[in-house]
Amino acid sequence: MTLSKKQISLIKSLDKKKFRNKENLFIAEGYKCVHDLIEGGIAVREIFATQPTHDKLKSAFPQLQVNCIEEFELKKISHLKTPQNVLGIFKIPTHKISTSSLAKQLTLCLDGIQDPGNLGTIIRLADWFGIRHIICSPDTADTFNPKVIQATMGAIARVKLTYQPLEEFFNINEVKALPVYGTFLDGDNLYEQEVSSNGIIVMGNEGKGISANVENFVNKRLYIPSFPANIPTSESLNVAIATSIICAEFRRRASS
Repeated sequence: MTLSKKQISLIKSLDKKKFRNKENLFIAEGYKCVHDLIEGGIAVREIFATQPTHDKLKSAFPQLQVNCIEEFELKKISHLKTPQNVLGIFKIPTHKISTSSLAKQLTLCLDGIQDPGNLGTIIRLADWFGIRHIICSPDTADTFNPKVIQATMGAIARVKLTYQPLEEFFNINEVKALPVYGTFLDGDNLYEQEVSSNGIIVMGNEGKGISANVENFVNKRLYIPSFPANIPTSESLNVAIATSIICAEFRRRASS
């Protein structure tokens, strides 16, 4: 098929949040990401792929309509410097979280995470460690930014994100009863504290950390120590790296 100007214009516009919200659509690129989104039940609007990948997708999903296009056409619509043979347009899913269900599981809470790469990596980490829900403050980066989707490597099909004012979230009765963990420079050593198999783990903004309003709700202050102790070291950890350390330690304790 030959791409129309209207199709190219639509796909290019989805780089911006206002158009994603207007159309209720987002894009994903690369076989792994597109495959996992389809397999995860995310509604497909349209798929464009070059010949080998077209055949691979049709083999995996015989009922799926896949538009076969030339490589030069894929370059016209790709948001990547190096196109990855397939681009999918998907409908933005909506998620509603039952707060009563959070009592039995670990949940991540993101307070102003700005970098799309960090957000995508955190979503991928949540998927790896079996965390199925992430609560985001309104100023956290948009989940459906193409850079975020790319960084998730398909994990967005299995992890549900919702956005809401965090003060509102923490004032819900079911949430008030949960342990709320956060990392601070004056917190208690992560490896020396008791941690639970359920609760909320708050991760703060890359530069400012956890905001003062949200800090008021944290009842378990943790610190990731550097090694060896009492020597000069980096000022802080990248938020995605810190998230991986904390999630790994929580899951290690739960399995021991």
